[in-house]
Amino acid sequence: MRYEGKLYRPPSEARSYILQATIGCSHNLCVYCDMYRDKKFRVRDLAATLEDIQAAATALGPRVEKVFVADGDALYMPMSHWLPILAALRDAFPRLRQVSCYAMASNVLEKTQQELETLRSNGLSLLYLGPESGDAVTLKRIVKGGTFDEHVDAAGRAHAAGMRTSVIALLGAGGTARTEEHAEATARLVTAMDPAYFAALTLTVVPGTPMARMEQKGLFELPDILGILRELRTIVAQAQPTGAMFRTNHASNYLPLGGRLPDDSDRIVEVIDAALDGKIPLRAEATRGL
Repeated sequence: MRYEGKLYRPPSEARSYILQATIGCSHNLCVYCDMYRDKKFRVRDLAATLEDIQAAATALGPRVEKVFVADGDALYMPMSHWLPILAALRDAFPRLRQVSCYAMASNVLEKTQQELETLRSNGLSLLYLGPESGDAVTLKRIVKGGTFDEHVDAAGRAHAAGMRTSVIALLGAGGTARTEEHAEATARLVTAMDPAYFAALTLTVVPGTPMARMEQKGLFELPDILGILRELRTIVAQAQPTGAMFRTNHASNYLPLGGRLPDDSDRIVEVIDAALDGKIPLRAEATRGL
C-alpha cells in the first residue's frame, strides 16, 4: 500500500481502507483549500492501483468492510479505471459493503446516466459532494466550480443511479458580508439536493491560500464564533431534506451535533440557542483542526 503526500477523508471513513487511485484534485482552485496544492493532479497508473489492492487484501482482507477511494475527486477517473478497480475490490474484500469517494458536481455531470448506474451496480455506493454554499455570489468568490443548479442536478443523477450522497457545507464561507445569504441559500440547496447525509464544517483561513491573501487585503472577513453558530442555526432550522443524517463532528467545528433533519431540527436548534446564550461550552480553539 503506497501513498503519495497527505491523505484526507471524511470523519465517517475513519475505519475504511483508503485507496489512493488519483493524486490531488482535478479542480484545485477553491480559494480556501490547501489540501492538494502541493500535488499535480493525475490518475494513478491502473496496474499500480491494482497492486495496492492486492497488498491490502493480503494484509487486511477479511477486516475491510468499507473502502474510500482518494484523492480529492476520484469520480473523475474514466470507466476504464473504475470498473477494474471495483472488480478488484470485490474480489479482495469478501465483507465489502461500501465503496465511496469525493466528487465534484462536474464529475457527476460528465458521466452519462448509464455510466453512473454501471458504477453503482459494480459497487460504488456513496458520493461525498461539497458544494460548501448555495449562495451564487459565495460560490463564485470561493471558485467552487459548480452552481446551485449543477449541484442539484448532480445529486439527482446520483440518486437516480441508486447512489447515496453526503453533502458538505462550509460555515463562514460567505464571510461577514454574505453570512445571511450564505446560510439561507445553503439551507435551500440541502433541501434541493436531498442527501442521505449532511455535514457542516467550519471554514479555517489557511495561511498561503488565496483566501488568506483576500483576508489580508480586507476583501474577506470570517464571521466570529457567534456568527458561525447563527449560520448553523439558520441552516438547521430551514433545511428540509427528506430525512438526512446530520453531523457537525468534524474537528473544525465549535459545537458537535447530531440527529436527523428535519425530524430533529427543533431539538438541535435548542442546543444551538443554548450555545449562543453561553450555556453550553464550545470546543476550545486549540483543539480544533482541519
